[in-house]
Formats: sequence, C-alpha cells, structure tokens
Amino acid sequence: MTTDGPADTPVCALCGRPERLTRHHLIPRARHRNRRTRRQFSLAELQTRVIPVCRPCHNHIHRTLTEKDLERDYNTLEALRAHPEIQRFTRWIAARPVGFKPKSPQR
Repeated sequence: MTTDGPADTPVCALCGRPERLTRHHLIPRARHRNRRTRRQFSLAELQTRVIPVCRPCHNHIHRTLTEKDLERDYNTLEALRAHPEIQRFTRWIAARPVGFKPKSPQR
C-alpha cells in the first residue's frame, strides 16, 4: 500500500487521501475465467494486480468503466490515472476532507 507522512498512513493510489482502503483488482475477478484473459495474463498477474483505493474512487471506477474495459484497456494504475473521467473525479475528491462521501447518482 502507498504511504504518506510520518505516521505512514495508507493512502488511496488514485486520489492520495489517507482513507480506509479497499482492494481494486486491475483485472476484474469476474473476467479471470475468460479465455482471452487467461491467454493474456499469467495466474500470478491475475492474483497480484491489485491496488489500494478508497471507497469513493473504487465506486467511481466501476460506475465509469465496464469490467471488459477494465480488463482490456485499464489493467494498470497508469492507464486508470490517464482516463479523463477518472482524472476529473480524483482531482475533485482529493480536495475534499478525509471521510467525505460523495452522493452517488441514482440508477
């Protein structure tokens, strides 16, 4: 996990806020049994490509991108950070205080 500051508090890999973190699988677990996925990635990669993210960032990732898109195009931290909608959200949430929970859109 990423750390920042003297207390080595874990921070979100996307927004950098010191929050309680969740594990985001860069290659979605639902896609692990897919033939194309198994050809493209080793079993070790499937199990270890995980990043620590706060709940708001995690929710936004899954609201913005499909599992297929995540597997195919956004399976690295750098690729996720480069996505314009993810960038916009992480800049916005980074300016909010620790513990802030954005309202999620109605479905």
